[in-house]
Amino acid sequence: MTNIVVLVKQVPDTYSERKLNENDHTLDRESADAVIDEINERAVEEALKIKEAGEGEVTVLCVGPDRATDAIRKALSMGADKAVHVSDEALRGSDLIATAKVLAAAVRTVENVDLVIAGNEASDGRGGAVPAVLAELLGMPQLTHARQVSVEGGAITVDRETEDGITHLQANLPAVISVTEKINEPRYPSFKGIMAAKKKPVNTLTVADLGVDAGEVGLANASSVVVEAAPKPPRTAGQKVGDEGDGGAKVAEYLVSQKLI
Repeated sequence: MTNIVVLVKQVPDTYSERKLNENDHTLDRESADAVIDEINERAVEEALKIKEAGEGEVTVLCVGPDRATDAIRKALSMGADKAVHVSDEALRGSDLIATAKVLAAAVRTVENVDLVIAGNEASDGRGGAVPAVLAELLGMPQLTHARQVSVEGGAITVDRETEDGITHLQANLPAVISVTEKINEPRYPSFKGIMAAKKKPVNTLTVADLGVDAGEVGLANASSVVVEAAPKPPRTAGQKVGDEGDGGAKVAEYLVSQKLI
């Protein structure tokens, strides 16, 4: 039996116009449509595949505001069994260290965890460090950037792909892994799955419930902050090249002037 916790994050839709709040330069989550991060769908899919290959239970874990329940329900409709939702205004603006501390405390509320699965990086922050920090806090081995995963007995094996090549890693469970976009193609929730998700348990917790000191989280306690931000400049018109038999030469001259050739 393998009990799996999958980290899920609700992020602004990449197709929406994303911006920062003017007063504190944190992400303005109300200005864009909110969706479950695509890489998290792949993490959920991998957890379900491991569960279906044997036995076990998949718990979705999300840290986010109240509307993050939409992302949680998406994961539950895919086939996850239950969820833990950490929602607390004190967490607003938390850095990745504080986020990892909260996640670690939340993972400990789930009994007999064998495996924690995360995406390699979220599409809003792109820090890519939370899985490694979480593994350190939980005292578990970390196997990150996995493009292939197999679990057999009490061990997990992954193919880890980076710019330097592919590394074959193995560790004893419990462990923390992060997956890349090459790991799988996530399934679409069925109508039956969507209806079943409405009845699946979601345990909502606050920072106090987890025993985490509110003085260690939030924007005021972040180790890094954005001090200044400016909107993206408007797109300027391109340069038109008229072709009177010398269009190719003009294009080449332009490319040379831009040091592209």
